[in-house]
Amino acid sequence: MMKSRITELLGIKYPVIQGAMAWLATAELAAAVSNGGGLGLIAAGNAPGAWVREQITQARTLTTKPFGVNVMMLSPYADEVIQIIIEEKIPVITTGAGNPGKYLPALKDAQIKVIPVVNSVSLAKRLEKSGVDAIVGEGLEAGGHVGTETTMVLIPQLADALEVPVIAAGGIADGRGMAAAMLLGAEGVQVGTRFVCAEECIVHDDYKKMVLKAVDRSTVLTGQSTGHPVRVIKNKLARKFLTAEAEGASPSELEALGAGGLAAAFRGDVEEGSVMAGQSAALVHRIEPAAAIIEDLIAKCRELLGDC
Repeated sequence: MMKSRITELLGIKYPVIQGAMAWLATAELAAAVSNGGGLGLIAAGNAPGAWVREQITQARTLTTKPFGVNVMMLSPYADEVIQIIIEEKIPVITTGAGNPGKYLPALKDAQIKVIPVVNSVSLAKRLEKSGVDAIVGEGLEAGGHVGTETTMVLIPQLADALEVPVIAAGGIADGRGMAAAMLLGAEGVQVGTRFVCAEECIVHDDYKKMVLKAVDRSTVLTGQSTGHPVRVIKNKLARKFLTAEAEGASPSELEALGAGGLAAAFRGDVEEGSVMAGQSAALVHRIEPAAAIIEDLIAKCRELLGDC
């Protein structure tokens, strides 16, 4: 056991939350992380409610431990997914791509913990006032859609500004990163990229191989000209995207170029697909069970900090 306000809030053994990676964070991975002592998450993404309910049902056949669902506020199915989460009595949700404020009364009435993912102190303070239970502060080292601040500078600012517990995300793939996050004021960590290479992650093996081959400068930020940057591993699609941006492509043209990219990569097209991964990909060296990943994180963190 590694106690913090996060473990107590969520009823988990270790303060490790699995990143809600669209397409990749399914019932299989979420259940494996929860069985390993962390908090697994099913990523609803832009999926309809029926798919989310199926995933919840499947996860319950694989674990009796707590798990959660991540909801994208910009999803056209957000209302439907929130209602299903309430009906299914999911204990915790994380949210991204928007403010979950309009759903808080119903979620609180259902005794569901709400943990938004943010990349700024100002948004975190507004969300705390609205009644959320904790905050995930995500630095630009993370994979997928990111903000402008690094984890190193964002987390201590959040810890200083908030009363609710802070969870650090972005660039954390081992116990050294976890220990550093704790020293910066976090009470838990969210890990995404390393769990791509969990045995239970159902993404195509070629996607996992791209992560395993990554080095320090293998990822790039695309979409910066749109104000919505996305971190991916460099491949043919990423180079096309960067070239189009340099040539002044419009946001709609860039959106068309990237459409369906993550789904393609998920199925194994790792050259013309969008292989989202964080800078911590360079720290991922093997495929192993999710539980082993968590134990490795905790063992190294304890070695550095004691029974933190």
